[in-house]
Amino acid sequence: MGFFSNQLSNIVEWEQFRDDMIFWKWDNKEIKKGSKLIIRPGQDAIFMFNGKIEGIFKDEGSFDIESQIIPFLSTLKGFKFGFNSGMRAEVLFVNTKELTVKWGTKNAINIPAPNLPGGMPIKSFGTFCCKVDDYNILIDKIAGVKKQFTIEDVKERIMSMLDQTLMRWIVREGKDIFNLQANAYEISKGIQGDLDMEMQKIGIGITSFAISSVSYPKEIQDMATKAASQSMVNDMDKYTKMAMADSIGKGSGGNGSNIAADMASMQMGMMMGQQMANQMAQTQNNNQQQNINQNQNNNQQPVNPQGGGNVAKFCPNCGTPNNAGSNFCPNCGTKLIL
Repeated sequence: MGFFSNQLSNIVEWEQFRDDMIFWKWDNKEIKKGSKLIIRPGQDAIFMFNGKIEGIFKDEGSFDIESQIIPFLSTLKGFKFGFNSGMRAEVLFVNTKELTVKWGTKNAINIPAPNLPGGMPIKSFGTFCCKVDDYNILIDKIAGVKKQFTIEDVKERIMSMLDQTLMRWIVREGKDIFNLQANAYEISKGIQGDLDMEMQKIGIGITSFAISSVSYPKEIQDMATKAASQSMVNDMDKYTKMAMADSIGKGSGGNGSNIAADMASMQMGMMMGQQMANQMAQTQNNNQQQNINQNQNNNQQPVNPQGGGNVAKFCPNCGTPNNAGSNFCPNCGTKLIL
């Protein structure tokens, strides 16, 4: 008798559990006498009969179906196993974890903008989180006809409505289209609410939605970068010099110079030449001033150390220098007091 019991019993479990799967259905099998139910962490087990929920079991562990599960089923709690008869029921294993999904716009979204008839094209990407929220709706809309349901199925539904939802909330908020990243939080909360409302129709809840980045066409990004650089420099002369230096660098990168780079090089050369000329003129003026000061010092008459007034620096008779400041020429004796 024990031999036949072991042959008839089976294990009801989600053995190949996957984090990216929303649910997996154990079905088309007859639950025999002595069968076990195994619930792993992050799983709920839902017993179904004729497409309706008979019982939901959330505690992890191993359970004897006859003694620990059947007594808690709605319409099958009086079921009696026979020697050759088993209970035909479906068991839906649900992943209870919150799943994070990356999203991104496939094509550029044209946001209405003044003076732009076609709108401003932008792209964006980020993440959203979801989890099963309503088992009854999930079974009625999805699990009743599917054996399994993955996060890719959820993402496909989200992406089918995301572009229009993103555009609607950007326009609704009336935010500056050139500064969307700063307003991403308010826009994200609005999008989350709309997506959650739609996904609740299949029993899935959107627990969070985040915009990680908003990108503009390259031309717009280049203009914004230049404007930011000019604002930081706050000096047109310095900005011009920076622009010319940047042009020179690009022109000498091995791809050949262009007209802008040549003009910038000429202007830079003229500026450097002017600076050198100014420095030379300044040096010459300094030298002239030093000579004038030296001449003034040389023309000062020495003072007679004996207190007799000023004396001549040279003898008017023989021209001998009077370095000592004497009253008489040391060579010919001529009086030198003025």
